[in-house]
Amino acid sequence: MEPWPLYLYYALFALLSVHGLHRAVLVAGLLRRRRSPPSTAIGTATETPSVTVQLPIFNELYVAERLIDSVAALDWPAEKLEIQVLDDSNDETATIVAAKVADLQKRGVRIEHLRRETRDGYKAGALANGLSTATGNYVAIFDADFVPQSDFLQRTVPFLEADAGVALVQARWDWTNRQHSLLTNLQAVFLDAHFAVEHEGRERAGHFINFNGTAGVWRRSSIDAAGGWSHDTVTEDLDLSFRAQMAGLRFKYLHEVGVPSELPIEMNAFKTQQRRWSQGSLETARKLLVPLMSRRSLPLGVRLEGAMHLLSTTAYALLFAASVLALPAAMASAHANVSWTHMADVWLVGVGLLPVAVYFLVGQLRVGRGVLRTIVALPATLALGIGISFNNSLALLTAGKRSTFVRTPKYQAVRRSDTWLGKRYLATCGLAPVGELVLAAACSLAVVIAWQSGRFGFAAFLSLFASGYLWVGSASLFPVFCERLRRGAASPSEPTPFSPARTST
Repeated sequence: MEPWPLYLYYALFALLSVHGLHRAVLVAGLLRRRRSPPSTAIGTATETPSVTVQLPIFNELYVAERLIDSVAALDWPAEKLEIQVLDDSNDETATIVAAKVADLQKRGVRIEHLRRETRDGYKAGALANGLSTATGNYVAIFDADFVPQSDFLQRTVPFLEADAGVALVQARWDWTNRQHSLLTNLQAVFLDAHFAVEHEGRERAGHFINFNGTAGVWRRSSIDAAGGWSHDTVTEDLDLSFRAQMAGLRFKYLHEVGVPSELPIEMNAFKTQQRRWSQGSLETARKLLVPLMSRRSLPLGVRLEGAMHLLSTTAYALLFAASVLALPAAMASAHANVSWTHMADVWLVGVGLLPVAVYFLVGQLRVGRGVLRTIVALPATLALGIGISFNNSLALLTAGKRSTFVRTPKYQAVRRSDTWLGKRYLATCGLAPVGELVLAAACSLAVVIAWQSGRFGFAAFLSLFASGYLWVGSASLFPVFCERLRRGAASPSEPTPFSPARTST
């Protein structure tokens, strides 16, 4: 009997190796090309340009004041700085913001509180609405969980002033709560690699990078030239980024400028964020992939890299499919005489897994993290990436379907003792954890079978799948059980802490 499950399993990883090799190309490009020394000159401008800072907010009870205070403290001439709080909140956040704005206005800060009758277009709609009255030559955008430092504009705007061809300056995300938990630490590893390897490597190679929705400064005229904000995808930032660069505009990434932000502190919030990014990437690919590949004015390398960029989240679907085949593949391997599987395992690790590990390692080195600490964290990093593949694969299935934006809850959780327990906006988990725990059980059984049949390397590899799904599934259910226990012990008159959080900022 032919071991077809095993053949299919390795075929899936042959496809996944394309994504692994893409990571290797990004790392190689980053290390091969030198970055030019950063410029700090304002160029030939004779006066300070005007800047509008937009703060899109929806139900940000815990972080709205912190954001507004940090932006009000930006070191920029008051007469040249306009702040727009784009507030679509439907809870007491609106009252808190109104009081804060009124206080700052009394102190001479040019800040306005913009409310809409309807939330058409969600974040994209709010940004477009604010842009219709904005007076700045440049537009900086910060999500609610960011805390920009006072010199942010001084370190970013000069690049726009010095080069009229630059449409956007994107800063690197930094973290206020990296050490809160293992989950936040590993999220930082993921995102550090995105910025330090992907953004910087792509910029050095002359490829497309993307605005990350926050911690960036746009040239106002470039937004208009690219067609403005659109809400036909749930990642309006990626959509506008590609449209702008396809129109011939250039982006600048500033690795040396880090903007502190808050990472999700519980698993369901993290999964919510991942779902939106996965769904939105595929929606943007469906919208722009054909126009991108048809743009003959762009070098072939730019088009191919752009395609890989837009399709990167399809790796999760391949991982999920491989997870489903893990148990049948382990059984087929145990009952078939297939000596070639040992070489296939070497190839699987060398081409599929090793480049991804190096990608994370280089990302950590680029942000000043130690080698040993990073290597120790790599197994957990890889396991988490596998563990969210079911969640993200479900998101890919919703691409193109009209859906409500689901924002990522933020709690101003900085210290290890800060918790989501009893807080508003707790994300729901749905039935996905059941599927994740079923996959954890199947992959665990596959580990046992592979070990008993002498396939120790295969067993070790499958243990990443088993542990990843077990962690993600159980950690998704844990907040639900804790909250039910807390509510059961609380007064019957206590309001429910569950407040469905709609839209993404």
